[in-house]
Amino acid sequence: MKGVYLVTDRELCGTRGVAAVVAAAARAGVCCVQLREKTASTRRFMETAARILALLAPQRIPLIINDRVDVALAVGAQGVHVGQSDMPPETARRLMGPDAIIGLSVETWDDVLAARHLEVDYLGISPVYATPTKTDTKEPWGLAGVTRIRDFTRHPLVGIGGLDASNAAAVIRAGADSIAVVSAICAAEDPFGATAQLRETIEQALEERGEKATLEGAK
Repeated sequence: MKGVYLVTDRELCGTRGVAAVVAAAARAGVCCVQLREKTASTRRFMETAARILALLAPQRIPLIINDRVDVALAVGAQGVHVGQSDMPPETARRLMGPDAIIGLSVETWDDVLAARHLEVDYLGISPVYATPTKTDTKEPWGLAGVTRIRDFTRHPLVGIGGLDASNAAAVIRAGADSIAVVSAICAAEDPFGATAQLRETIEQALEERGEKATLEGAK
């Protein structure tokens, strides 16, 4: 998983709605979409997830459900992202099966140590920088933290927290494989253009790191 990882926020999407923002980002080439619905009812969460899943299916962009394994299973989403206080990733794996994408947030070095031998598909480094969209996290990792985790773990890394086109390249060069963003796309006047700019930035940074930038998603 390399590229632009969109995490949704209903409030930041505003009157355009989540589906319209996701559609624009998908056209610009996100590698995956995480649907995050902290305040929605279970039924509304499921309805939104089913709509987004259908929207992403033609482009084969995976849908990751934040926290809610039950919603992911109910709609047939490709994966789930869990935090340190959510369902254990081992249980999520058992319920969702060997082919599901399981992501895990790591907020402290103890979290990183505990995740070393877990069968998860990526670690979400949370937060890289302080961010107003997520206030219940530990101290920011910074670039040095990203590099420290990269040197320690075999897992792919997704950086999240305070990221946009101005600092994404530095985080990729520090060792992240993907850049997860919320407001940089959801609150953008032009979600398509914002995604395309991020994608180009990440491609260039991967090439500078000596990796072939074969990013998922349409150009």
